[in-house]
Amino acid sequence: MTDRTRRGETADDQQPVAFVLFGATGDLAKRLVLPSFYRLATEGLLPDQWLLVGNGRGDISHAEFRAHVHDALTEFGPQPEPAGWAAFAERVFFAGGGFSTGDPGSLPGVLAEARRALGSDPQLIHYLAVPPVAFAGLTKALGRYGLAQDARVVYEKPFGTSGENFRELDQDVHSVLDEQQVYRIDHFLGKEATQDLHLLRFANGSSAAYWNREHVESVQIDVPETLGISDRAQFYDATGAVLDMLVTHLFQVAAEVAMDPPASLGSLDLQAAREQVIGCFRPLDPGEVVLGQFDGYRDVPGVDPKSSRDTFVAARLWIDNPRWRGVPFCLRTGKRMAVSGQKVSLILREPPGPLAGRLPREANVLSFSLAGDGEIDLSLVAKRPGPTLELDVAHASIPLATLRGADPLPAYARLIHDVLLGDRSLFTRPDGLAAVWDVAEPLLSRPPKVNSYRPGSWGPAQARELVAPDRWLLGQ
Repeated sequence: MTDRTRRGETADDQQPVAFVLFGATGDLAKRLVLPSFYRLATEGLLPDQWLLVGNGRGDISHAEFRAHVHDALTEFGPQPEPAGWAAFAERVFFAGGGFSTGDPGSLPGVLAEARRALGSDPQLIHYLAVPPVAFAGLTKALGRYGLAQDARVVYEKPFGTSGENFRELDQDVHSVLDEQQVYRIDHFLGKEATQDLHLLRFANGSSAAYWNREHVESVQIDVPETLGISDRAQFYDATGAVLDMLVTHLFQVAAEVAMDPPASLGSLDLQAAREQVIGCFRPLDPGEVVLGQFDGYRDVPGVDPKSSRDTFVAARLWIDNPRWRGVPFCLRTGKRMAVSGQKVSLILREPPGPLAGRLPREANVLSFSLAGDGEIDLSLVAKRPGPTLELDVAHASIPLATLRGADPLPAYARLIHDVLLGDRSLFTRPDGLAAVWDVAEPLLSRPPKVNSYRPGSWGPAQARELVAPDRWLLGQ
């Protein structure tokens, strides 16, 4: 039994694949895309026939690119085993000289050789691990040189940098590609715990009964990071926390939490439910947003010494539909913070009755850790064993990786595998993204001042006011 059969995947991924990685020597490819592709290879989740072609402006040899890939795996894993690496490396190639409408570099020639080597017409997958400013030019070049027909094209986030820029980019992309060819990746949608939100809600009556404004007092989506921006300073100084995290990951996770039950978990129904609730997001009030920049940010090489770029954002989001009207969704993320975490928490309302007003505030919380393989946590009130009625908080945790037969994939590996299968369930659609930019527009056009905060802290003190009289469940 192969790993593909064990996972219950369809046979659609048996067609030979030529996977073209644009920005192949960049930071994103090194940290996430190449390790994920190698993971799929080691788990038997690639087709029997495949080739990986890296593309970049440099003119390095196939052997030099293979050495680069080996170094990336050594640093970020999975560690390349000698036998497995040799079989993998012989299918890895590099096409240098860049790729544009004016000059295709060596990519068309390398792909022609790849087609001959695979012995049949492969499924072309183009992964654009490049800044958003390069998306339109590369897409037009794919059309110009006949590499777009029937191809699948993966776009990294953010898909655009403003509402106007999104509309221009969307038009450029659809001038070359049909929507079904487009895979706008948001790796938070590929996380095991994000997907488990569906199952907890729709397969368990207890959860379905209280997943609404009557029982939920507030929601926190909290993604603090201890990491800085040294390896991607130039990209980050042009992007910031709002574009890098808020209008991408955090809004999409909020939609996963808030969407009404879809007709099915098929790709079209799941996407439709997600985009429908995004259409109910109220435009952000800049007065309910706190921006921050960690001390020392301007001293990082590659950052403008006068930069006012945000490295922290906390926002209160409102969803104007019957299920969630009046329930604040509190979103927070930032660089160089006290701890790293990725947690979604539903804070339940205090039930009426004889104990009203006596319950600990940190109880009655259902949380999902999105980090790693995911974990579900429940905090509830219990009587402390003893002769008197003393209340305490009890915790129950379910690490998803401990479930029988669990075989999790990292988010990027899962999503790349979905691209191989042609499954767009966990990828974003243009109508939802258009709504996201409408939600973000007041913040982008009238941003509040950027407050400083100390590295290793929990960000600007003003962010506490967004959840008052309560507190952020992570820290503080």
